[in-house]
Order: sequence, then C-alpha cells, then structure tokens
Amino acid sequence: MTGEFELIEPEEAEGFGDEWEEIDVSDTEADRIARKRDRKFSEFRKRIKDADQFKVEQSVFDDATFAAIYKLVQDGYIEAFGGPISTGKEANVYEALGDDDTDVAVKIYRINASNFRQMRNYLEGDPRFEGIGNDKGKIVLAWVRKEFANLERARKAGVRVPEPIAVERNVLVMELVGLVEDRARRLSEVNVENPETAFEVVREYMRRLYSAGLIHGDLSEYNLIIHEGELVVIDLGQAVTIHHPNANEFLQRDCTNVASFFTRQGIDVDGDELYDYVTDVEPDN
Repeated sequence: MTGEFELIEPEEAEGFGDEWEEIDVSDTEADRIARKRDRKFSEFRKRIKDADQFKVEQSVFDDATFAAIYKLVQDGYIEAFGGPISTGKEANVYEALGDDDTDVAVKIYRINASNFRQMRNYLEGDPRFEGIGNDKGKIVLAWVRKEFANLERARKAGVRVPEPIAVERNVLVMELVGLVEDRARRLSEVNVENPETAFEVVREYMRRLYSAGLIHGDLSEYNLIIHEGELVVIDLGQAVTIHHPNANEFLQRDCTNVASFFTRQGIDVDGDELYDYVTDVEPDN
C-alpha cells in the first residue's frame, strides 16, 4: 500500500457537550405499511423476495423489513439493488443505486437472527437507550438507529466514516466506500508501507471520537479500511458514549488492539500511551 493519509476537517468547530439525540423505537411508517399490505406493497414484496440476492433471506426477513425497503425506495434513497457486499450472522450489506445515480450501501439487520444479548452489553448504560427493556425487536431497531446516530456524530467530529444517508426500521442506507468489483481493503489485508502516518491518523480519529463523546468499542485493523488514500473507520454500531459504564474497558481494549497491530508493523506503540493520547482531548501542543 502506498500513499500518504490525510486527515479530514471537522464539520463544526464547537465542542460536543452531553447532548444526545433521542432514539425512537416506536412503530415507523414501514410497520404501518406492513400491516396494511396494500396491492402496491404486496407486489413490491413479491418482486424483492423473488430476486436472487434475497431468496435465501426469506426466512429471516419479516414483512416489516420488506416494508422498510419499500419505504426507502418510495422516498428516493434506493433506486435499484445490486448484489451482496458482505453477509454476516446479524446483517447483510448490499450494493444499491441511490439518488442521483450514486452508489450506496444498504445494511439490513435480521430481527430474528441478531445476537440481541450481545447488543444489550453495548446498549445498557447508554443514556440514549434507557427504557428499551428486553424486547428483542426494539433492541435491534435501537441498534440500527444507534449506528446511524454514531456515524453522524463521528462525521461531524472529523472522523472519516461512511456517510449515513437514511434509516428506516432495521435498514440503514449509507455511503458505499469502494465498489463490489473493487472493494476497499481492510487494514489487515494490505501491506502498510507508511505505518507511522497510518498510526497518527488512527490515533487522531480515536481522540476525535472521544472528544465527541464516543468510543468505538471494537476498533482494530479489521474495522479500518483504505479507500482512495483515506483511512475509513467502519462498523460503529456498537460504539458507546463515554458515559457508558464499560466505556473505559472498551477504550482500553481499542487501544490495546491498535497498538498491537502497529507494533507488528515495526513501530514502537504502547497501548497505555495511546490511551493517554486519546483521552487528552485538549493537548498542550
């Protein structure tokens, strides 16, 4: 891998306070569409279920999931679907055509297959999700809205993440970083020829996240990708606020993972020093 990494500028100069967007997990328009099941929706649902890329998902996509896709199409966020970019136990990501012929990624969480117990570890203690309870569906819906909110906040703080575009129920539309035929590579997959610069960018992004009140919670070389000379932070669904009871533990784990990777790249990185750097949101120099 060649080239130098550049930091992006924050979208807003003022600091972040303790204000947090409310997360609403009440019924959306998609739920109402699913209950109504009019002719247009029924035809759309059948067409989607018959599409090759969705056939294997029929057992885990409920009517409200198809209604969420239908609503996003109606609202102009999705024009056409392509093939799957990635498949996982909890979500699949598809390439799609969005507004103005732009390529977008559509991340669809499975309500029935998601590991909601693990999700609760990140949701419990987050001030945005008080009162969610044990309803599995609400937990997954909260998780998706949390990922959208985290991406928005990270982007405003000057962290290069996929731009969030729209969210409807358990479906998230965001910027497609790379293409299916020329996908962006994870940091773990490339030969890092300038690890010092890459590390400086990663640690600065970690500090910017922290200054914005967020901790990634699962940061490693597997959640950092390279796209057109930029380092991009991905998978912010589990990111927690600094007020989360396990925030310090998550941050220490992130620092250990990042330090271990760059140490293997031949540079002297200490996890404790990285932790001090990240939490020093108003450095002297």
